[in-house]
Amino acid sequence: MSENQNNYAFIDSQNVNLAIRDQGWILDFRRFRKYLEDKYSISKAFIFIGYINTNQNLYTSLQKDGYILVFKPTLNLPEGKAKGNVDAELVLHTMVEYPNYDKALIVSGDGDFYCLVDYLKRKDKLLKLMIPNRNRYSSLLRKFSQDIVFMNDLRGKMEYKRQ
Repeated sequence: MSENQNNYAFIDSQNVNLAIRDQGWILDFRRFRKYLEDKYSISKAFIFIGYINTNQNLYTSLQKDGYILVFKPTLNLPEGKAKGNVDAELVLHTMVEYPNYDKALIVSGDGDFYCLVDYLKRKDKLLKLMIPNRNRYSSLLRKFSQDIVFMNDLRGKMEYKRQ
């Protein structure tokens, strides 16, 4: 990547977290932020996340690591899980920030982002589509195969190790 590029990352936190954990590891978000900066010249990394009161330490940690958090209110489902679909927020922020970045890195394997990725690609504003799990992602995104990078191979560099 060119040093003078001003690229932004738009990260679907739930998709990333679940897909990485499904592979048996936990992402070290501090290392991931540094990797995005070094490898893809990411100057701003937006992370879209459902807001839960008890997760304040997580939010503070992510902000210290250099992420800009965009919160979605969550609903409590009958089974006790929290639901906070961030898709609309990620698409909206990508378009609101459109004039401010050279290229966008979309981090998700969710097919709901097909139209966004397609638009960015047609406008030459797509840097890459980073998919957390090469074995489980929407087949709609296969159209962008030359623009896809997978996170599977990052485990050695990006796995969170408890201290």
